[in-house]
Amino acid sequence: MDFLKSAVASAIAKGPAFGYSFGDVVDIDQSIWTLHNGTKRDDGSKCSIFSFDITANKSRLPLAKNALRKLRTMRHPGVIKVLDTVETETYIYIATERLTPLTWHIRRQSLSEETIKWGLYNVAKTLKFLNAEASSVHGSVRASSVYTSESGEWKLGGFDVLSSVKEDDAVIYTYGGLVPDSGRYAPPEIAQGGWDSIRRNPVTAVDAYNYGILVYEAFNGGFPGGDQLGQPKRVPSTMQMSYRRLINPSPKSRSSVGQFLDQGQRAGGFFQTPIISLSEGIENLGLKGEIERDELLSQLEEVTDDFPEEFFKAKVLPELLKSVEFGGGGPKVFGLVMKIAQKLSDEEYESQITPVIVRLFQSPDRAIRICLLDNLTLMIDHLPNKLVTDKIFPQMVTGFSDTAPVMREQTVKAVLTLVPKLSDRIVNGDLLRHLAKTANDPEPGIRTNTTICLGKIARNLGASTRTKVLTAAFARALRDPFVHGRNAALLALAATSDLYSEDDCANKLLPALCPALVDKEKLVRDQANKTLDAYLNRIRKYQATLPETAIPPASTTSANGPTPRMSTPQQENSWAGWAISSFTNKLAAATGDIQPHTNGGGAPTSSQTDSRSSSVPPAARPTSSTSTASALHRQATKPANPFASASSTSLPATAGATPEPEPEDFGDEWGDDFGGDDDNADLDAWGNADDDDDPFATPTAATPAPSVPFDDKGEPDFAGWLTAQAQAKQAAKKPLPKGLSKPSTTSKAPTMKPVAAVKKTTPVVPASKAKTTVVKKEVKKVEEKKKAVEEEDMDDGWGDAWD
Repeated sequence: MDFLKSAVASAIAKGPAFGYSFGDVVDIDQSIWTLHNGTKRDDGSKCSIFSFDITANKSRLPLAKNALRKLRTMRHPGVIKVLDTVETETYIYIATERLTPLTWHIRRQSLSEETIKWGLYNVAKTLKFLNAEASSVHGSVRASSVYTSESGEWKLGGFDVLSSVKEDDAVIYTYGGLVPDSGRYAPPEIAQGGWDSIRRNPVTAVDAYNYGILVYEAFNGGFPGGDQLGQPKRVPSTMQMSYRRLINPSPKSRSSVGQFLDQGQRAGGFFQTPIISLSEGIENLGLKGEIERDELLSQLEEVTDDFPEEFFKAKVLPELLKSVEFGGGGPKVFGLVMKIAQKLSDEEYESQITPVIVRLFQSPDRAIRICLLDNLTLMIDHLPNKLVTDKIFPQMVTGFSDTAPVMREQTVKAVLTLVPKLSDRIVNGDLLRHLAKTANDPEPGIRTNTTICLGKIARNLGASTRTKVLTAAFARALRDPFVHGRNAALLALAATSDLYSEDDCANKLLPALCPALVDKEKLVRDQANKTLDAYLNRIRKYQATLPETAIPPASTTSANGPTPRMSTPQQENSWAGWAISSFTNKLAAATGDIQPHTNGGGAPTSSQTDSRSSSVPPAARPTSSTSTASALHRQATKPANPFASASSTSLPATAGATPEPEPEDFGDEWGDDFGGDDDNADLDAWGNADDDDDPFATPTAATPAPSVPFDDKGEPDFAGWLTAQAQAKQAAKKPLPKGLSKPSTTSKAPTMKPVAAVKKTTPVVPASKAKTTVVKKEVKKVEEKKKAVEEEDMDDGWGDAWD
């Protein structure tokens, strides 16, 4: 074998250029040729090479040259296709399509009856052409002269003695006997009268007899000899009568191959099979009308396994692809293409199907584009990622904005198949932008499918994009008026519950889920309960992992540092303990600031403290037109009620003691003023007679005793307190809210009028009668200023206080 290859290679090197490489030798019987598997050097395509060594078979050189000449000039679908030939003084090479000897299949008996009929039908058509149209005699029809192509079709070869009866010096007359094993296959008239007897008999006689032998070989697995032809054995019963006419010993009574073909094509004839019908119709698929094409395609879909797989791949598939791309075959043809393409290898798919798919995605025909999307699951595994990203997806996205709803819907469905092949940049960018549009589509079905699509591709989204996109999309879908759209959102949320953080579940998703619990549709309510349970179970598990508190433990204070202020245990145990504690602290602070003062503003002296006995009633609050109270004073320290009963608890009047604040009462206090009744107008601020213009002077022994018991509430310095309030007010530049006080009625010539407000300087405390006039002037100025401020602030509301 190696020697033969080297000899062939050296012969090629010495001869003309031959663009084919030799491969393995293929075993064939009864032939003057050596068959090699080969490849074309330019593109690596497969081929077969017939080689004839002139030096070794010089006696049969006329047969080889005749075969070379006839194959160059003979063109017919049933004849082997020649690609190139080379003839030198030492060798003859004929490069053809890739072929397989029929004898391989016959020996193994691997052919079904339907396939054999289909092959015999093709050979019969070729012989009819040779005998009738070409007026030629093949002279060597047998199994070794027939080959199967890559499409499974039977192709006729063995043109060694093919001759035209019009030629007087035809090769068959002289060299017919040089064909290997020619005696065993020769018809009776040649066996008796030699090859020259062909001139005296019909042109079809020899080929008809040899064709009968081929029929016997094909069905019975070989040809033992001429005496066995009379026993058809496995030849189909419907064919036996016609078969016997082919092998009639009398050449003039013998039926021709053309007649045998016509008998088989009659209604109910042996050549009326689905395979033959399809093989005939598929060649002219592009020329058929719509009705004929649909009928043919229906037959293709119903074809059984008897149909050779190679024929589908190499013959039917190319014709279907041409019909889809150029002949208007439509979606039905393409669906059949996809069915056949599943039997192709990756290399065959890439070379035959992929280029057509890319071109079809650019087609403006909606029907074809929808068919492509429907069959995307069948082709996606054969398409490389780069091809999908660069060529398929850019053409497919036009369907998202198509005016036809069915196109938009099919495009959304196709996303599920296409996503694994797309890059992360496209998935998290362009694709999400297109899905955002279909999520707001007017068609409810498209919105629903978009929600389902997002739920299924959620794990293909980037971690930084996933939560933001899905929560927004599903929350919107939960408000969809279409019931199945809302249900799809709930199903998607349940399927993707593990993709969100616990914080997102609690803060974003649960608030969006809760309205679905009271949806008008039971379908949605039931699914909402299931989805909500899934999220709650997850959050509860997460709760078990959390610490009891996130507040850090209190740090120990330094020895010189301030002691932290803490409330009482009783206040902490109350649900409003924080509020009560804070409010009480404010009261205590405000009350502690109000201390009785001497004329000099200092602490009261012992004489001042002792000058008023506990039996002396406090002076009634005078009514003054210039006297008003601030809001802070009324909230922080409530003065003694002049109408308190005699049984009221009194505080000890000790120097420096801070009176304990009473519980606050906000009932009617917003409308009260600090003035008393008109009946007490003749009394001073503490209920004493106005014997002296100095309200804080030490009482003398001549002071009359009170007629009724009263509580000793201390001696607050109202003038000083009002002065402090005026200073604070001036500093804050904000007037008191309206409604806190109202002007009081004019007193009946009181002996002393209390100071309502003073300048922002040192508090004024009247020390003698000589200073009374000055104080009254100052009070009047302050009151006028305060009134102007209050009028300016009449439009202020309470809402600003909460800012």
